[in-house]
Amino acid sequence: MMWIISTPTESDMARKHRSILPMHPGELLREDVLPALGITQTVAAKHLGISRQSLHEILTEKRAVTPEMAVRLGKLCGNGPTLWASLQSKYDVWKAEEMLDVRGIPTLEARA
Repeated sequence: MMWIISTPTESDMARKHRSILPMHPGELLREDVLPALGITQTVAAKHLGISRQSLHEILTEKRAVTPEMAVRLGKLCGNGPTLWASLQSKYDVWKAEEMLDVRGIPTLEARA
C-alpha cells in the first residue's frame, strides 16, 4: 500500500458546519426536558442520584455529560443514553474544531 499526501483544504460544507454550535445536553435539559417533566432541579438531581450542584453545572453548560450521566439521564427520561452521549459528543467535537488549527496536518489517502 502506498500513501499520498494531499494539501488540506476545508470545503464550504465543513466551514458551514463549524459555524453552527451544536446544543449542549444541559440546554436541552434546562429548556425542554425538566419543564416538560414538571420537576425542579432538586427533584431531578435526587432521582438521578447526584448532587443539585452537579446537575446545576450540567444545566449551565459548565460540566459535560459523561457516559455514566448519559445512562442516568436516559433512564430518567425513558429515551436511553444514546441521545445524551451523542449531544455531548457533537458539542465537544465542535468546540475542538473551533479551538484547534489543523491546517498544518496533511490529509493522507491510501492507494492500493
